[in-house]
Amino acid sequence: MDVHPRLLLPLLVLASLVANITPAVPHGNDERSSQHTYIVRVHPPTNFSTETSPTDLDTWYRSFLPPRMVASKPATPFIYTYREALLGFAVKLTKEEAEYVTKRKGVLKVYQDKLLPLLTTHTPDFLGLRENGGAWNTIGMGKGSIIGLLDTGIDFTHVSFADDGMSPPPTKWRGSCNFGNVKCNKKLIGGRSLMGDYRPQPPVDEVGHGTHTASTAAGRSVEGASVLGNGNGTASGMAPQAHLAMYQVCNEFGCYGSDIVAGIDAAISDGVDILSISLGAKSVPFHDDMIAIGTFSAMRKGIFVSCSAGNSGPSSSTIENEAPWVLTVGASTMDRQMKAIVKLGDGRSFVGESAYQPSNLASSELVYKDGSEDVSGKVVACELDTSQVKMGQAVKDAGGAGMIMLGKENSGHTTFAAAHVLPASYVNSPDSEVIRQYIKTSDKPTASIIFNGTSLGTTPAPVVAYFSSRGPSTASPCILKPDIIGPGVNVIAAWPFTVGPKTDEEHGNTFNSVSGTSMSAPHLSGIAAIIKSAHPDWSPAAVKSAIMTTAYVIDDNKKPILDENLRPAGHFSIGAGHANPSKVINPGLVYDIDEKQYVLYLCGLGYTDSEVETITHQKDACRNGRKITEAELNYPSLAVKASSGKLVVNRTVTNVGDAMSSYTVDIDMPKEVETSVSPTKLEFTKANEQQTFTVSLSWDASKTKHAEGSIKWVSSKNTVRSPIVIF
Repeated sequence: MDVHPRLLLPLLVLASLVANITPAVPHGNDERSSQHTYIVRVHPPTNFSTETSPTDLDTWYRSFLPPRMVASKPATPFIYTYREALLGFAVKLTKEEAEYVTKRKGVLKVYQDKLLPLLTTHTPDFLGLRENGGAWNTIGMGKGSIIGLLDTGIDFTHVSFADDGMSPPPTKWRGSCNFGNVKCNKKLIGGRSLMGDYRPQPPVDEVGHGTHTASTAAGRSVEGASVLGNGNGTASGMAPQAHLAMYQVCNEFGCYGSDIVAGIDAAISDGVDILSISLGAKSVPFHDDMIAIGTFSAMRKGIFVSCSAGNSGPSSSTIENEAPWVLTVGASTMDRQMKAIVKLGDGRSFVGESAYQPSNLASSELVYKDGSEDVSGKVVACELDTSQVKMGQAVKDAGGAGMIMLGKENSGHTTFAAAHVLPASYVNSPDSEVIRQYIKTSDKPTASIIFNGTSLGTTPAPVVAYFSSRGPSTASPCILKPDIIGPGVNVIAAWPFTVGPKTDEEHGNTFNSVSGTSMSAPHLSGIAAIIKSAHPDWSPAAVKSAIMTTAYVIDDNKKPILDENLRPAGHFSIGAGHANPSKVINPGLVYDIDEKQYVLYLCGLGYTDSEVETITHQKDACRNGRKITEAELNYPSLAVKASSGKLVVNRTVTNVGDAMSSYTVDIDMPKEVETSVSPTKLEFTKANEQQTFTVSLSWDASKTKHAEGSIKWVSSKNTVRSPIVIF
C-alpha cells in the first residue's frame, strides 16, 4: 500500500514577505553545540498591532533572547518571526538558554520543535461532479477562491496547473511567487519554500505528495489522464476554477512545527480562503498542538481549514487534528477497481489490484519472502512493511517474476492499486490469509496473475479504509471526530515523476495512484472552495456545517456505509457520513459557531487562563468562571459519555435557504434511548433568521454502553442531519 507513511501533511498557501522575516538560521537539532530549535510564544504588549513594522517586531522579539544573542545585528538570530498564526518566533537555543527565555516576563510558553510525519480521475464522477449534466453546472467550480497548501512543494510545469480559462487572482491576494526563473500563472498564483534553510529555495516537489494533493483540490481538467494507461479518464480537482498557492514546509522525512507555523502565518497574511492540511501527529492538548494553535488564528480570520484525520486506523482513539475549528477528514474507497487476479495452483482465485497492468503472468513457483530464498523466476508473496513499489523493485532486482502483496491482518477488505515495476497484485487481508496457508501446506505452490483492467461501478462503495484513524477524540472526547469521510484510496492525481517500469520516456504529465487521509483532505478543501465561491460571507463553521449536515450514510447499494470488514461503520469511523458535494451549496440550515463560543468551550475543557491564551490570544479568558461543556458547543453533531445517563442541550440553527420555510424534526434513535426535541417544528420567515431547539436524551447507564442515531430537520427541499453517539 502506498499510503505515504501516515500521509499527514498540510496544504496551505503562500508565505508573504511581510509575514515572515527571511530565514537566516537552519532549524533542527545541532549535536555539536547542543542547540535545538524552539518556538517561543509571547504575550502581546498593550500597544501591539499586526501593522507593527518588521523592524519593530524584530527589536521586540530580541528583548526575550539571552544576552549573547540580543546584539547579533545585522544578522538575524531568528529562524522565523511570527505575527499572524501566533505571536512569537523560532530560534536555536541550548537547553539552558531555553530555560532562560521561559522565565522572561511576557513569555507564555516555549516549545521544542518537533518533526511531524507526512501522512484523481474518477473521483469527481463518483462525487457527482461532471462538467456536462453534473453538480458543477449548478454549484460552480470554485471560481475566485484561493486554496493554500502546506506540503512538499509542487511541479509547476505539470499540465494540471496550467491556467487556460482561469480568471486573474482576486485583488485581495497579497502573496509572493518564488519559483526561480519560472513565473506564476493564474492557476498557481504563488509559492515559497519555508524549510528553515540558509537561502530561499523554489518549492520544487521532490517527493510527489504536494503535487498530488494540489491537483486533487483544484487541478484543472486534463483529458486522457491515467496511471500507466489504467483508470483512464479526465482528471480534475474538486474546484478546477479555484486558485492555488504552495508553501513547501515538508520533505520526505516530515515537517517541522516551526515551518508549519511559518506557513500558516504567511497564509493568513496572504489572504487564502481555504487551508488544506494533510499532516499531523499523535493527540496532545490543544495548547501544545502547533496546528491547533495556528489554525485557531486562521479561523479567526475567516479561513476554512481541512485536515487529514490520520492513518493510524482501524484502532479506536487514533484520530489526529481534533480541534473543533477544523474539519477532520477520514478516508474511504471509490467504486473503481484496477483488477489484478491472483490464481493459485489449486484453482482458487482472488481479485487484487495493481495500477500496472502488463501482459498476464503465467503460472510460476510461489514462495513466501523471508529474505533467504532464491526468487529468480518466481512469484514472491510479501508482507507489506514499506512502499509497495520499493518492495517490488527489490523483488525485480533479485530476479523475481512477480509479486503478491499480502494485506495486513487488520486491514480487512481494503486493497491498493500501486504503479508497480513488475507484475504484481495487492490482495486483501482475508484472501491473503488463504494464500499464506496455501504456501505453507502445498508441496509445490504456484500462482499466476491475470490483469483485467479498470472496472467502474464496483460495490460496495464507499467503504471506510482500514487505515483511516478513528474516534473518539483524546483531546476532546465529546466532540465527534472525524467530521466527515471522502475519497482517499487509489486516488489518481498529478505526479512530478514517471512511475512504473523504467523506460526511455522523458518527464511528462504523469499521474499516480496514491492512498491515505492526505488524499481525502484536499477533496474536502476543494468542496469548501466551491462553497466559499458561492457564499463568500459564510463563516468557517457555516461551511463545515453545510458539509456535515448534507453528508450521506447510505452506500451505492442503499445500505449503511461499511467499514473495512464490511460491517456497518459507526460514526467514530465516518463522522457525519460521506461528503456529498451536490448538496453543500444549499444546506437549508447551518450550525454556526463564533470565536467567543470556542473560547468558552476551551475554558470548559479545564484549561488555565494561560493555556487558553496560548491558543486564542485572549488574556484572562476563563477568570470570570464562564465556560460551556463540549456538548454545549453549537456543533453539527453530538457525542456524550454513556456513564452520564442523560443529556439536555440546546442547538441554534441559521436559515440559509428560502426565507419562508418550515422544518419538522425526524428522530432516529435506538429504542433504549428516550429522545425528544422541542420544538418539533421550526418556522422561518426571513433569511439568516436563527432559531434554537432543545435535545433531550436519557438512557439506563448500567445497560446502555453504546448507541448511535440522528436527528434530522426536514423541509420540502432540504434534510439537515446531525449524528448522535452515546459511548
